[in-house]
Amino acid sequence: MNRIMRWKSSTAALIAIAVTTATVTPLFTFTPAQAQFNLNQSRSTTIPSNVTLPVTYEKEKVIVQPGETAPLTLRIANDIIDGNRNILIPRGSEVIGELQPVRLDSRQNNNNRQGVRFVARELVFPSGRRQQIFANSRTITETQRISKGTSTGQILTDAAIGAGAATAISLLTGNKKIETLEPIGGAAAGALASVLLRRNSVDMFVLRPEDDLDITLQSNLIIPR
Repeated sequence: MNRIMRWKSSTAALIAIAVTTATVTPLFTFTPAQAQFNLNQSRSTTIPSNVTLPVTYEKEKVIVQPGETAPLTLRIANDIIDGNRNILIPRGSEVIGELQPVRLDSRQNNNNRQGVRFVARELVFPSGRRQQIFANSRTITETQRISKGTSTGQILTDAAIGAGAATAISLLTGNKKIETLEPIGGAAAGALASVLLRRNSVDMFVLRPEDDLDITLQSNLIIPR
């Protein structure tokens, strides 16, 4: 199934922002937003903070363990356009960043829960132009438990896997095929293995980028024209 071209029920597939010399109401946005020209020496268009951009990834899933940090490069899923159908961010532009752990303190239960989110740092346009971006996905907290002897065939199908997660799953399940995968994030720490050998199960984040990792701008994004 071509997930890149699908429409999400909660968002539109494109941003179409009506642009004039003053702020105006957008035509289609992922969140209520405004856009404007910056009429200085060079023309530019501002995509304001809180706008959500759709992303896609070459794999259907990304698997990381709680507490793991892993570099990740996503892509913009659809052309981001203004009200005149000018393309502001072309489809396929790279979004470079990393998956970062998020600690969620629960004082009521005296329990330190963990989540994970994607933090975007840089846009790379098809032309090769690079631009800094401040955006992140929502925080994902739901995990999937993997126990010793568990069959991992379905879990690992069309998945990218963090180095720590690869080590954990391999040790727990005895699935040596995982060792042939190229994990994201480099090599896992050797100390992790000794800890895992004393455990019967681990919890993993199984992320589906096109559902879980759409990025929301944390500051205005100024696109040169």
